[in-house]
Amino acid sequence: MNHRRLTSQHHASMVLAILILAAAGFADRAALGAEMAAGAREALSQALGDCEEIVFACRQEGLDGHWYANFGYYAEGQQRKAYRARGRLCKLNAKTGIVTLLVDDVEGSVRDPQVHYDGQKIVFSYRPGATEHFNLYEIDVDGTGLKQLTDGPFNDIEPTYLPDGGIMFCSDRCNRWVNCWLTQVAVLYRCDADGSNIEQLSSNNEHENTPWPLPDGRLLYQRWEYIDRSQVHYHHLWTMNPDGTGQMVFYGNMHPGILMIDAKPIPDDNAVVAIFSPGHGRREHAGAVTIVRPGQGPDERSAAQRISKKDDFRDPYPLAPDCFIVAQGDRLALMNPDGETTTIYRLPAALRQEKVTCHEPRPIRARARERIIAPVASRQERTGRLILSDVYNGRQMNGVTAGQIKKLLVLESLPMPIHYTGGMDPISYGGTFTLERVVGTVPVEADGSAYMELPALRSFFFVALDENDDSIKRMQSFLTVMPGETTSCVGCHEHRTQTPENRSTNGTLLALQRNPSRVAPIEGIPDVFDFPRDIQPILNKHCLPCHDYDQRKGGVVLTGDRGPMFSHSYYTLTYRREFIDGRNDPKSNLPPRAIGAAASPLMKKLDGAHHDVKLSAAEIKMIRFWIESGAPYPGTYAALGSGMIGGYYENRQVNTDWEWPATRQASETIQRRCDSCHQGNLVLPHNLSDERTVSFWRPDPADPRLRLARHLAFNLTRPEQSLMLLAPLAEEAGGYGTCQISDPNDPTAAPRPVFANAQDEDYQKILAMCRAGAEHLEQIKRFDMAGFIPPVPYVREMKRYGVLPADFAEGTAVDFYATDRKYWRSLWHEPSKERSLVD
Repeated sequence: MNHRRLTSQHHASMVLAILILAAAGFADRAALGAEMAAGAREALSQALGDCEEIVFACRQEGLDGHWYANFGYYAEGQQRKAYRARGRLCKLNAKTGIVTLLVDDVEGSVRDPQVHYDGQKIVFSYRPGATEHFNLYEIDVDGTGLKQLTDGPFNDIEPTYLPDGGIMFCSDRCNRWVNCWLTQVAVLYRCDADGSNIEQLSSNNEHENTPWPLPDGRLLYQRWEYIDRSQVHYHHLWTMNPDGTGQMVFYGNMHPGILMIDAKPIPDDNAVVAIFSPGHGRREHAGAVTIVRPGQGPDERSAAQRISKKDDFRDPYPLAPDCFIVAQGDRLALMNPDGETTTIYRLPAALRQEKVTCHEPRPIRARARERIIAPVASRQERTGRLILSDVYNGRQMNGVTAGQIKKLLVLESLPMPIHYTGGMDPISYGGTFTLERVVGTVPVEADGSAYMELPALRSFFFVALDENDDSIKRMQSFLTVMPGETTSCVGCHEHRTQTPENRSTNGTLLALQRNPSRVAPIEGIPDVFDFPRDIQPILNKHCLPCHDYDQRKGGVVLTGDRGPMFSHSYYTLTYRREFIDGRNDPKSNLPPRAIGAAASPLMKKLDGAHHDVKLSAAEIKMIRFWIESGAPYPGTYAALGSGMIGGYYENRQVNTDWEWPATRQASETIQRRCDSCHQGNLVLPHNLSDERTVSFWRPDPADPRLRLARHLAFNLTRPEQSLMLLAPLAEEAGGYGTCQISDPNDPTAAPRPVFANAQDEDYQKILAMCRAGAEHLEQIKRFDMAGFIPPVPYVREMKRYGVLPADFAEGTAVDFYATDRKYWRSLWHEPSKERSLVD
């Protein structure tokens, strides 16, 4: 007997006493309320036809408002959970109105029931009381035969039976965290019917949810994407085959601002019903019941028809084209295509007071298996192959002529091992949340075709480059090849409803007349960029003669001196829009040359046209591919949540200087000496943490307050060089003398600098705050400072993943760049030796 089965017996015994009642068909009228109105029973009976029962789950709603944060723990440690309790698996009889408890666990949690094709058993996700994780369980519809299918320190949720006999589900076994929140990611997996042979099907950095079979055998699911566009706007419907191959958009990936989830095919209709949850998605998937007819293509807005009148429904199940079971708060209801509802069950008041709600209603009945798609993935291979038919075939390709695109830059979106700020800081300022690896390039043939071999189960995307390596068009999604898969795409953002044109001269793509290209690394650049290490030395060499604090030509500072969160050069290049990256923007499929290095003003200052500043080809290459890979500040995820004064945790500022004695004195001084002139958009930060209500995660590039931000006003490397001190200090005293005041007693007198000299008591108060910030930064350390030690959560997760040894002591120095790489490598697909004898 293996360890999983021993663990299954242990978990089952923990709830045996509770389940004895369920196995006997016990109906707890007091707890769940057995009575239904006669009209409701009749309506449900008619809707179910020859079926008499439905199964559903009850549990307390999660406390977190995010739709995906309902399992696991938060980044600061396991003392704060993302789930709650009062878990029940319930069976409602339509004819009698009696509710039978199949599982009743006061401290546990139950979710995601799915009825087997034979109508005799139910798979569901269950976290028994006093345990930490959801695993998959199966139980007979009469409440007997409970068994645990999966185990281990993982969360396995949202299972669905597959027509080939397996089970697909979502799991945090992928060992990655949400890029913009403090909770773990779950992506798609599959296993055999008994829970064995678990295989990962997705490389996504973000969540995938609610897989469900379509009649043609594909799996319909929600995929959250964040590839060089807004991290909160793209979570739409995708499909894949049961072995993970053929991943393709189903509907909505061009339309930001909605979560499309809990989708299921409607019987006898070429349509699906789904929840469209507004914005970034509401708690527990709540939203509008919507019918999607994809026949007009995945981008046709009119294909989605909202039928519910409110945005608080969940988990629609289509019984027929004109009848759906839905959950809404504490009730279950039937809904027709006009959005009219009939309540069929409601929880009693005692449970409503405990915030218990109804979820995932499904009929208990036999159903036909969907078409079985023969697997083509081969776990014994490390790679897959991708064919691009014609890179010029696509939308928004105006001005791009045949022959211009010479190669594809291959980039990889790198998973995040931990996240605990809620924003992108300090990876970028208002830009990317994610580090991207420059993998290399593959050639594009004269007919626009390409054929390449890629490592399996990793997230790749492409940039079309011309002969000068200038970016022409950028992919803002990602693709994955499964082991042994050969897949293809038509073109670059091609029209999904048009038959592709074959431009080959002899009927065969030029790229297919040779073996697939392997990605060729780009010599002379790092694959993962780090701004202080890779870009700042170039700025020091070529830019500081004019753009240091003693010159500051054009008001531009490009030193590597540190501000409260970023270096002054990185912040300056960002807020002045010297690189155009398109990150954190809800727009998608932009015109050619709209984003990337070719669109960036910085690149036009490197060839001698800008005051004769001429960089070497190697230096230009460094800056070019730094921009193409997301223009990050650190090149390590160890930097997350560290080295920042007034940083963020759960979207709230932490490690602030507000209560420092030096800050209190300096803040009073700035208000008294500066605020009379600095009003409105010219208001100054009063301390090192003062954002002045500027959005920390989506600052408006046109906001004039950005040039006076705390990130530039205070120098924590050379405090005396803080702009907050130089601007009001007289020139003869070493300042700029730009902030001047008039003599109220003599209107005819010429204005004078605010501070005549550095001995001014108020000047010294502001300087003391800047020095206190510099001293504090030396204590907490930033990633580019000697002696930096990664934060405790980073070390904890790396130990949990086995990347760092279990006995690694927190607070110990570590090569965090190497640790990141070891973590990423641990996620790579390796051929399965165990299954090779069978397969």
